[in-house]
Amino acid sequence: MNNTFTYAFPAIRGIQAGREFYVSMCPMRVLVKMFTFADNEMPPELRAQRSLNKTRVPEIARYIVANPQDYTFSAITASIDGDCEFEPSGEENVNQFRMGTLTVDMNAKFIVNDGQHRRAAIQQALEMAPSLGDETIPVVFFLDRGLKRCQQMFADLNRHAVKPSSSLSVLYDHRSAAAQLARHLSLSSDIFRGLIEMERSSLSERSRKLFTLSALHFAISEMFPGKDLEDFEAATMRCLEYWEIVGNLIPEWVHVRDGKMTAGEVRLDFIHSHSIVLQALGRVGRNAYQDSGRDIRSILANLEKIDWSRRNISTWEGRAMTGGRMSKNSQNVTLTCNEIKRVLGLTLTPEEQSVEDAFLAAREYTTSEQPAG
Repeated sequence: MNNTFTYAFPAIRGIQAGREFYVSMCPMRVLVKMFTFADNEMPPELRAQRSLNKTRVPEIARYIVANPQDYTFSAITASIDGDCEFEPSGEENVNQFRMGTLTVDMNAKFIVNDGQHRRAAIQQALEMAPSLGDETIPVVFFLDRGLKRCQQMFADLNRHAVKPSSSLSVLYDHRSAAAQLARHLSLSSDIFRGLIEMERSSLSERSRKLFTLSALHFAISEMFPGKDLEDFEAATMRCLEYWEIVGNLIPEWVHVRDGKMTAGEVRLDFIHSHSIVLQALGRVGRNAYQDSGRDIRSILANLEKIDWSRRNISTWEGRAMTGGRMSKNSQNVTLTCNEIKRVLGLTLTPEEQSVEDAFLAAREYTTSEQPAG
Protein backbone atom coordinates (compact mmCIF):
# COMPACT_ATOMS: atom_id res chain seq x y z
CA MET A 1 0.00 0.00 0.00
CA ASN A 2 1.25 3.46 -0.91
CA ASN A 3 -0.66 5.38 1.77
CA THR A 4 1.31 5.99 4.97
CA PHE A 5 -1.84 6.20 7.09
CA THR A 6 -3.58 2.91 7.77
CA TYR A 7 -5.86 1.05 10.13
CA ALA A 8 -4.36 -2.02 11.80
CA PHE A 9 -6.63 -4.76 13.12
CA PRO A 10 -5.45 -7.83 15.03
CA ALA A 11 -7.22 -10.50 13.02
CA ILE A 12 -7.69 -14.17 12.24
CA ARG A 13 -7.62 -15.24 8.61
CA GLY A 14 -10.07 -17.77 7.21
CA ILE A 15 -11.18 -19.16 3.87
CA GLN A 16 -14.74 -19.32 2.51
CA ALA A 17 -15.60 -20.24 -1.07
CA GLY A 18 -11.92 -20.05 -1.91
CA ARG A 19 -11.67 -16.42 -0.77
CA GLU A 20 -9.90 -14.99 2.25
CA PHE A 21 -11.86 -13.25 4.99
CA TYR A 22 -10.81 -11.89 8.36
CA VAL A 23 -12.30 -11.70 11.85
CA SER A 24 -11.30 -8.96 14.26
CA MET A 25 -12.48 -7.24 17.42
CA CYS A 26 -13.31 -3.57 16.92
CA PRO A 27 -13.83 -1.00 19.72
CA MET A 28 -17.31 0.47 19.46
CA ARG A 29 -16.08 4.07 19.37
CA VAL A 30 -13.91 3.18 16.38
CA LEU A 31 -16.67 1.22 14.68
CA VAL A 32 -19.07 4.16 14.42
CA LYS A 33 -16.37 6.41 12.96
CA MET A 34 -15.17 3.95 10.36
CA PHE A 35 -18.42 2.33 9.28
CA THR A 36 -20.71 4.85 7.69
CA PHE A 37 -24.04 4.33 5.97
CA ALA A 38 -25.01 7.23 3.76
CA ASP A 39 -26.80 5.72 0.75
CA ASN A 40 -30.37 5.76 2.08
CA GLU A 41 -31.37 8.14 -0.69
CA MET A 42 -30.02 5.90 -3.43
CA PRO A 43 -32.39 3.60 -5.31
CA PRO A 44 -32.30 0.02 -4.00
CA GLU A 45 -30.69 -1.36 -7.15
CA LEU A 46 -27.63 0.82 -6.46
CA ARG A 47 -27.34 -0.09 -2.79
CA ALA A 48 -25.69 -3.07 -1.12
CA GLN A 49 -28.06 -2.96 1.88
CA ARG A 50 -31.69 -2.38 2.75
CA SER A 51 -32.56 1.18 3.78
CA LEU A 52 -32.06 1.94 7.46
CA ASN A 53 -35.25 1.52 9.49
CA LYS A 54 -34.78 4.38 11.94
CA THR A 55 -37.62 3.24 14.19
CA ARG A 56 -35.67 0.10 15.14
CA VAL A 57 -32.51 1.92 16.18
CA PRO A 58 -33.63 3.59 19.47
CA GLU A 59 -35.01 0.30 20.82
CA ILE A 60 -31.70 -1.47 20.19
CA ALA A 61 -29.78 1.46 21.69
CA ARG A 62 -31.92 1.38 24.84
CA TYR A 63 -31.30 -2.36 25.11
CA ILE A 64 -27.53 -1.77 25.20
CA VAL A 65 -27.68 1.09 27.70
CA ALA A 66 -30.21 -0.63 29.98
CA ASN A 67 -28.16 -3.85 30.14
CA PRO A 68 -24.51 -2.76 30.29
CA GLN A 69 -23.51 -5.95 32.12
CA ASP A 70 -25.70 -8.32 30.16
CA TYR A 71 -26.19 -7.31 26.51
CA THR A 72 -25.20 -9.56 23.62
CA PHE A 73 -24.38 -8.61 20.03
CA SER A 74 -23.49 -10.84 17.12
CA ALA A 75 -20.77 -9.93 14.62
CA ILE A 76 -21.08 -7.21 12.02
CA THR A 77 -20.19 -8.21 8.47
CA ALA A 78 -18.45 -5.65 6.27
CA SER A 79 -16.64 -5.46 2.95
CA ILE A 80 -13.44 -3.49 2.49
CA ASP A 81 -13.46 -1.31 -0.61
CA GLY A 82 -9.81 -0.31 -0.89
CA ASP A 83 -6.25 -1.49 -0.37
CA CYS A 84 -5.53 -3.91 2.45
CA GLU A 85 -3.10 -6.67 3.29
CA PHE A 86 -2.77 -9.34 5.93
CA GLU A 87 0.55 -10.02 7.62
CA PRO A 88 0.64 -13.32 9.53
CA SER A 89 2.30 -13.43 12.93
CA GLY A 90 4.58 -16.17 11.64
CA GLU A 91 4.85 -19.08 9.25
CA GLU A 92 6.15 -21.82 11.52
CA ASN A 93 2.73 -23.42 11.98
CA VAL A 94 -0.88 -23.11 10.87
CA ASN A 95 -1.92 -21.02 13.87
CA GLN A 96 0.75 -18.40 13.21
CA PHE A 97 -0.22 -18.34 9.55
CA ARG A 98 -3.88 -17.69 10.42
CA MET A 99 -3.32 -15.03 13.08
CA GLY A 100 -1.80 -11.68 12.34
CA THR A 101 -2.52 -8.05 11.48
CA LEU A 102 -4.95 -6.79 8.86
CA THR A 103 -3.75 -3.43 7.58
CA VAL A 104 -6.28 -1.28 5.73
CA ASP A 105 -5.67 1.94 3.83
CA MET A 106 -7.37 4.87 5.59
CA ASN A 107 -8.85 5.91 2.24
CA ALA A 108 -10.68 2.60 2.00
CA LYS A 109 -14.43 2.43 2.54
CA PHE A 110 -16.16 -0.11 4.76
CA ILE A 111 -19.48 -1.34 3.41
CA VAL A 112 -21.75 -2.91 6.02
CA ASN A 113 -23.25 -6.07 4.55
CA ASP A 114 -25.02 -7.15 7.73
CA GLY A 115 -25.49 -5.20 10.97
CA GLN A 116 -26.33 -1.66 9.91
CA HIS A 117 -29.00 -1.31 12.61
CA ARG A 118 -26.59 -2.55 15.28
CA ARG A 119 -24.01 -0.05 14.09
CA ALA A 120 -26.53 2.83 14.19
CA ALA A 121 -27.77 1.72 17.62
CA ILE A 122 -24.21 1.60 18.96
CA GLN A 123 -23.74 5.20 17.83
CA GLN A 124 -26.86 6.28 19.74
CA ALA A 125 -25.88 4.22 22.78
CA LEU A 126 -22.46 5.87 22.92
CA GLU A 127 -24.14 9.27 23.06
CA MET A 128 -26.02 8.13 26.17
CA ALA A 129 -23.21 6.04 27.70
CA PRO A 130 -19.75 7.03 26.35
CA SER A 131 -18.10 4.50 28.66
CA LEU A 132 -19.24 1.76 26.28
CA GLY A 133 -16.81 3.06 23.67
CA ASP A 134 -13.96 0.79 24.73
CA GLU A 135 -16.07 -2.35 24.55
CA THR A 136 -15.63 -4.41 21.43
CA ILE A 137 -17.78 -6.10 18.82
CA PRO A 138 -16.61 -8.79 16.40
CA VAL A 139 -16.37 -7.76 12.76
CA VAL A 140 -16.07 -10.13 9.82
CA PHE A 141 -14.21 -8.46 6.94
CA PHE A 142 -14.53 -9.54 3.32
CA LEU A 143 -12.74 -7.97 0.38
CA ASP A 144 -15.08 -5.86 -1.73
CA ARG A 145 -15.60 -7.21 -5.23
CA GLY A 146 -18.10 -4.68 -6.48
CA LEU A 147 -21.77 -3.86 -6.01
CA LYS A 148 -23.05 -7.10 -7.50
CA ARG A 149 -21.00 -9.21 -5.09
CA CYS A 150 -22.03 -7.06 -2.08
CA GLN A 151 -25.69 -7.37 -3.01
CA GLN A 152 -25.30 -11.13 -3.33
CA MET A 153 -23.64 -11.27 0.09
CA PHE A 154 -26.57 -9.41 1.62
CA ALA A 155 -29.03 -11.81 -0.03
CA ASP A 156 -27.04 -14.86 1.10
CA LEU A 157 -26.61 -13.63 4.68
CA ASN A 158 -30.37 -13.11 5.03
CA ARG A 159 -31.57 -16.00 2.90
CA HIS A 160 -31.82 -18.52 5.71
CA ALA A 161 -32.38 -16.16 8.63
CA VAL A 162 -35.36 -17.36 10.68
CA LYS A 163 -36.77 -15.33 13.53
CA PRO A 164 -37.43 -17.50 16.60
CA SER A 165 -41.06 -18.05 17.53
CA SER A 166 -42.61 -15.71 20.07
CA SER A 167 -43.09 -18.61 22.48
CA LEU A 168 -39.45 -19.63 22.31
CA SER A 169 -38.38 -16.02 22.85
CA VAL A 170 -40.54 -15.87 25.98
CA LEU A 171 -39.20 -19.22 27.18
CA TYR A 172 -35.59 -18.04 26.93
CA ASP A 173 -36.13 -14.47 28.17
CA HIS A 174 -34.88 -14.27 31.76
CA ARG A 175 -34.87 -10.47 31.82
CA SER A 176 -38.60 -9.82 31.41
CA ALA A 177 -40.75 -10.21 34.52
CA ALA A 178 -43.80 -10.97 32.35
CA ALA A 179 -41.89 -13.78 30.63
CA GLN A 180 -40.78 -15.19 33.98
CA LEU A 181 -44.34 -15.12 35.26
CA ALA A 182 -45.65 -16.81 32.11
CA ARG A 183 -43.13 -19.63 32.54
CA HIS A 184 -43.97 -19.93 36.22
CA LEU A 185 -47.71 -20.18 35.55
CA SER A 186 -47.21 -22.72 32.78
CA LEU A 187 -45.45 -25.02 35.26
CA SER A 188 -47.26 -24.32 38.54
CA SER A 189 -50.87 -23.44 37.69
CA ASP A 190 -53.40 -26.27 37.73
CA ILE A 191 -55.17 -24.50 34.87
CA PHE A 192 -52.18 -24.35 32.52
CA ARG A 193 -49.81 -27.11 33.61
CA GLY A 194 -49.35 -29.60 30.79
CA LEU A 195 -51.47 -27.57 28.37
CA ILE A 196 -48.95 -24.92 27.28
CA GLU A 197 -46.96 -25.20 24.04
CA MET A 198 -43.57 -23.84 25.10
CA GLU A 199 -41.78 -23.62 21.76
CA ARG A 200 -44.22 -22.88 18.94
CA SER A 201 -46.53 -19.89 18.62
CA SER A 202 -49.19 -21.78 16.68
CA LEU A 203 -50.81 -25.12 17.37
CA SER A 204 -51.40 -27.91 14.90
CA GLU A 205 -54.76 -29.66 14.72
CA ARG A 206 -53.33 -32.71 16.48
CA SER A 207 -51.52 -30.82 19.22
CA ARG A 208 -52.47 -31.86 22.74
CA LYS A 209 -51.76 -28.36 23.99
CA LEU A 210 -54.54 -25.85 24.51
CA PHE A 211 -52.53 -22.62 24.70
CA THR A 212 -49.18 -21.23 23.59
CA LEU A 213 -46.64 -19.66 25.93
CA SER A 214 -46.66 -16.49 23.83
CA ALA A 215 -50.45 -16.18 24.23
CA LEU A 216 -50.13 -16.51 28.01
CA HIS A 217 -47.38 -13.91 27.95
CA PHE A 218 -49.65 -11.48 26.06
CA ALA A 219 -52.36 -12.06 28.67
CA ILE A 220 -50.00 -11.38 31.58
CA SER A 221 -48.67 -8.23 29.89
CA GLU A 222 -52.26 -6.98 29.61
CA MET A 223 -53.00 -7.85 33.22
CA PHE A 224 -49.89 -6.16 34.61
CA PRO A 225 -48.87 -3.15 32.51
CA GLY A 226 -45.96 -0.87 33.35
CA LYS A 227 -44.45 -1.32 36.79
CA ASP A 228 -47.18 -3.59 38.17
CA LEU A 229 -44.82 -6.57 37.93
CA GLU A 230 -42.18 -5.06 40.22
CA ASP A 231 -43.71 -6.95 43.15
CA PHE A 232 -43.26 -10.32 41.47
CA GLU A 233 -44.56 -12.38 44.38
CA ALA A 234 -47.80 -10.39 44.63
CA ALA A 235 -48.29 -10.54 40.86
CA THR A 236 -47.75 -14.30 40.92
CA MET A 237 -50.32 -14.83 43.65
CA ARG A 238 -52.85 -12.66 41.86
CA CYS A 239 -52.28 -14.49 38.58
CA LEU A 240 -52.68 -17.90 40.17
CA GLU A 241 -55.91 -16.79 41.84
CA TYR A 242 -57.36 -15.10 38.76
CA TRP A 243 -56.65 -17.81 36.22
CA GLU A 244 -57.81 -20.55 38.59
CA ILE A 245 -61.19 -18.80 38.86
CA VAL A 246 -61.38 -18.18 35.11
CA GLY A 247 -60.27 -21.70 34.22
CA ASN A 248 -62.95 -23.30 36.34
CA LEU A 249 -65.67 -21.10 34.84
CA ILE A 250 -64.94 -22.19 31.26
CA PRO A 251 -66.34 -25.74 30.97
CA GLU A 252 -64.26 -26.79 27.96
CA TRP A 253 -61.00 -25.99 29.74
CA VAL A 254 -62.15 -28.25 32.57
CA HIS A 255 -63.15 -30.99 30.12
CA VAL A 256 -59.68 -30.99 28.53
CA ARG A 257 -58.00 -31.29 31.94
CA ASP A 258 -60.35 -34.13 32.84
CA GLY A 259 -59.79 -35.91 29.53
CA LYS A 260 -63.41 -35.52 28.39
CA MET A 261 -62.47 -33.40 25.35
CA THR A 262 -59.31 -33.07 23.31
CA ALA A 263 -57.48 -29.78 22.97
CA GLY A 264 -57.97 -29.97 19.20
CA GLU A 265 -61.74 -30.24 19.56
CA VAL A 266 -61.84 -27.20 21.81
CA ARG A 267 -59.67 -25.07 19.52
CA LEU A 268 -61.76 -26.07 16.52
CA ASP A 269 -65.17 -25.28 18.01
CA PHE A 270 -64.49 -22.52 20.55
CA ILE A 271 -62.59 -19.24 20.65
CA HIS A 272 -61.51 -19.10 24.30
CA SER A 273 -58.16 -20.89 23.95
CA HIS A 274 -56.92 -18.51 21.27
CA SER A 275 -54.45 -15.73 21.95
CA ILE A 276 -56.91 -12.89 21.36
CA VAL A 277 -59.27 -14.15 24.08
CA LEU A 278 -56.48 -14.83 26.57
CA GLN A 279 -55.20 -11.31 25.99
CA ALA A 280 -58.71 -9.90 26.41
CA LEU A 281 -59.16 -11.92 29.62
CA GLY A 282 -55.88 -10.52 30.89
CA ARG A 283 -57.16 -6.99 30.36
CA VAL A 284 -60.46 -7.91 32.03
CA GLY A 285 -58.48 -9.21 35.00
CA ARG A 286 -56.68 -5.91 35.38
CA ASN A 287 -59.99 -4.02 35.45
CA ALA A 288 -61.70 -6.57 37.71
CA TYR A 289 -59.09 -6.17 40.44
CA GLN A 290 -59.45 -2.40 40.21
CA ASP A 291 -63.14 -2.79 41.16
CA SER A 292 -62.61 -2.70 44.91
CA GLY A 293 -66.31 -2.76 45.65
CA ARG A 294 -66.84 -6.42 44.76
CA ASP A 295 -65.15 -9.73 45.44
CA ILE A 296 -63.21 -11.05 42.45
CA ARG A 297 -65.16 -14.32 42.40
CA SER A 298 -68.48 -12.53 42.30
CA ILE A 299 -67.24 -10.28 39.48
CA LEU A 300 -66.17 -13.23 37.36
CA ALA A 301 -69.14 -15.49 38.12
CA ASN A 302 -70.98 -14.62 34.90
CA LEU A 303 -68.11 -15.89 32.76
CA GLU A 304 -69.82 -19.27 32.69
CA LYS A 305 -72.80 -17.65 30.94
CA ILE A 306 -70.75 -16.62 27.90
CA ASP A 307 -71.26 -18.66 24.74
CA TRP A 308 -67.70 -19.06 23.46
CA SER A 309 -68.70 -21.15 20.45
CA ARG A 310 -67.42 -20.17 17.02
CA ARG A 311 -71.00 -20.68 15.84
CA ASN A 312 -72.05 -17.73 17.99
CA ILE A 313 -71.49 -15.44 15.04
CA SER A 314 -73.86 -12.73 16.26
CA THR A 315 -71.52 -12.09 19.19
CA TRP A 316 -68.02 -12.84 17.93
CA GLU A 317 -68.06 -11.91 14.24
CA GLY A 318 -66.27 -8.58 13.95
CA ARG A 319 -65.01 -8.83 17.52
CA ALA A 320 -62.84 -11.94 17.74
CA MET A 321 -63.46 -13.23 14.23
CA THR A 322 -63.48 -11.90 10.69
CA GLY A 323 -65.23 -14.06 8.15
CA GLY A 324 -65.34 -16.90 10.66
CA ARG A 325 -61.57 -16.86 11.25
CA MET A 326 -59.83 -15.67 14.39
CA SER A 327 -58.50 -12.14 13.90
CA LYS A 328 -55.98 -10.76 16.36
CA ASN A 329 -55.25 -7.07 16.19
CA SER A 330 -55.50 -4.41 18.88
CA GLN A 331 -59.05 -3.47 17.90
CA ASN A 332 -60.21 -7.09 17.99
CA VAL A 333 -58.67 -7.53 21.44
CA THR A 334 -60.51 -4.43 22.66
CA LEU A 335 -63.85 -5.49 21.16
CA THR A 336 -63.54 -8.99 22.64
CA CYS A 337 -62.63 -7.47 26.00
CA ASN A 338 -65.63 -5.14 25.75
CA GLU A 339 -68.05 -8.03 25.30
CA ILE A 340 -66.62 -9.91 28.28
CA LYS A 341 -66.78 -6.76 30.41
CA ARG A 342 -70.39 -6.19 29.34
CA VAL A 343 -71.38 -9.65 30.57
CA LEU A 344 -69.49 -9.14 33.83
CA GLY A 345 -70.94 -5.69 34.41
CA LEU A 346 -67.60 -3.89 34.26
CA THR A 347 -67.43 -0.31 33.00
CA LEU A 348 -65.62 0.36 29.74
CA THR A 349 -62.80 2.87 29.68
CA PRO A 350 -63.27 5.94 27.43
CA GLU A 351 -60.96 4.39 24.84
CA GLU A 352 -62.84 1.09 24.93
CA GLN A 353 -66.17 2.89 24.68
CA SER A 354 -64.96 4.80 21.63
CA VAL A 355 -63.97 1.56 19.88
CA GLU A 356 -67.28 -0.02 20.88
CA ASP A 357 -69.33 2.90 19.55
CA ALA A 358 -67.51 2.79 16.21
CA PHE A 359 -68.03 -0.97 15.96
CA LEU A 360 -71.76 -0.79 16.73
CA ALA A 361 -72.23 2.10 14.31
CA ALA A 362 -70.48 0.18 11.53
CA ARG A 363 -72.53 -2.94 12.27
CA GLU A 364 -75.78 -0.95 12.23
CA TYR A 365 -74.82 0.70 8.94
CA THR A 366 -73.97 -2.65 7.36
CA THR A 367 -77.29 -4.10 8.51
CA SER A 368 -79.28 -1.15 7.19
CA GLU A 369 -77.57 -1.43 3.79
CA GLN A 370 -78.58 -5.05 3.33
CA PRO A 371 -81.64 -5.51 1.08
CA ALA A 372 -84.82 -6.66 2.74
CA GLY A 373 -85.44 -10.40 2.48
